Amino acid sequence: MTIPGLKKPDHLGLTVPNLEEAIEFFSQYFGFELAYQFGPFSSNDNWMADQLNVHPRAEINKIAMMNAKGINLELFEYSDSVERRKTVPNNADIGGHHLAFYVEDMEAAVTYLKQAGIEVLGKPTLMTDGPTEGESWVYFMAPWGMQMELVSYPDGKAFMQQNSVKLFDPR
Repeated sequence: MTIPGLKKPDHLGLTVPNLEEAIEFFSQYFGFELAYQFGPFSSNDNWMADQLNVHPRAEINKIAMMNAKGINLELFEYSDSVERRKTVPNNADIGGHHLAFYVEDMEAAVTYLKQAGIEVLGKPTLMTDGPTEGESWVYFMAPWGMQMELVSYPDGKAFMQQNSVKLFDPR
């Protein structure tokens, strides 16, 4: 049984080292729109630890919420008031993650990112067999080191022909 009243995902939350840089990055390159921002926020009791699973004296400088075209994106900027890990996990780490964006033209999108000085990892890979046959993908790096991905499958993926479970299709 699922959670009673469950509808759909509301937002994805990310902690970034510089909120203004992240807002600019997501606005300029992806067309996300800033809805609001607020902060700072801290607590003198254990609220931060109990509610957010961070150090009790951690301080949030600012929080922003952006319309990310289908889901909302919540961005957090914490202060350096307490010791914390400042390295982004990679995909092999527990908690590793990436954010993927569908593009219609992989070559044009990769060229655009490279011309903007954004690090693209390797070359686009075209999947030629298995359930993702027909998909091309490539990873790139946000300015603060978070891994992101471009994906494209204009003619669909192989599993779409054979599977009764449908995935969200951004095309």
